[in-house]
Amino acid sequence: MRKFKYLLLFSSILLIFLSACNSNKTTEKTSIKIAEVTRSLFYAPQYVAIEKGFFEDEGIDVELQTTWGGDKTMTALLSNGADVALVGSETSIYVYAQDSKDYAINFAQLTQTDGTFLVAKEPKPDFKWEDLKGSTFLGQRKGGMPQMVGEFVLKKHDIDPHADLNLLQNVDFANIPGAFVSGDAEYVQLFEPTASIFEKEGKGHIIASFGEESGHVPYTVYMAKQSFLDENEEAIKRFTKAVYTAQQWVQEHSAKEIAEVIQPYFEDTELDMLASSIDRYKSQGSFATDPILDEEEWNNLKDIMKEAGELPADVPYAELVNTKFAEEVINN
Repeated sequence: MRKFKYLLLFSSILLIFLSACNSNKTTEKTSIKIAEVTRSLFYAPQYVAIEKGFFEDEGIDVELQTTWGGDKTMTALLSNGADVALVGSETSIYVYAQDSKDYAINFAQLTQTDGTFLVAKEPKPDFKWEDLKGSTFLGQRKGGMPQMVGEFVLKKHDIDPHADLNLLQNVDFANIPGAFVSGDAEYVQLFEPTASIFEKEGKGHIIASFGEESGHVPYTVYMAKQSFLDENEEAIKRFTKAVYTAQQWVQEHSAKEIAEVIQPYFEDTELDMLASSIDRYKSQGSFATDPILDEEEWNNLKDIMKEAGELPADVPYAELVNTKFAEEVINN
């Protein structure tokens, strides 16, 4: 009888101990500050990861800030204003070329094509790329991925952006849509949902996709300083797993279901417009289905930068890309 009482007491203590351990496991979180380069429907998998609780499931407490521009995003990362940046991979090359001692490493890819569409002021039912010659074209910021991809695609169609067009590059990213509506430009590069909204409101007409034309590139990638990766390997692995879970969820669900989840991030955009824009991105394979940035994509990025005259150094893939975390979460 006494042995039974001791056994019962021991079992009770063990249960309390295990309960306390489990409680600590669920309440202890790793806080990670993300700086996203802009608020974009293009980043739908990220918002899914937050809203569906995939980061939370991995013990990651995400603090999301929108930094509005590649330069500001990298400044936030390098000055420890952010732990992780969601931005184009070209920014990591720019930082590396400045002989930074603690440079940014790309560890998880979110989007794998350009996200812009060619929008014309007037309908162009029989559009051909050569129709752009002699036109006024409102381009994106010089040195940024949208502009470099835009120039790459134009050259692919035998158009010299600086000789065959009146190319405007003096408008800040956030002001480009308004400048197109009020200005004289006949064509512009726009992201979704702005492109579809313009079409619905009669302010423009989508006539081509730069993403379809340019092929796979590491267009938007999560990166962190080498020191942060070294000191937070387990947390980065859990972060990457949450991203991968979201990528798979986006792949397996309809554009409408995705739109319903991420609508809180785009309160001024109607649900049906979000859904149609997401469907446009899904249909051209813009959302990466896993977080691995492969070497072919990296080389394509360098080709695009070189063609635009913006490649400051021929940085090897192994120097700025770490696929360790992505490979581990996929294989496990």
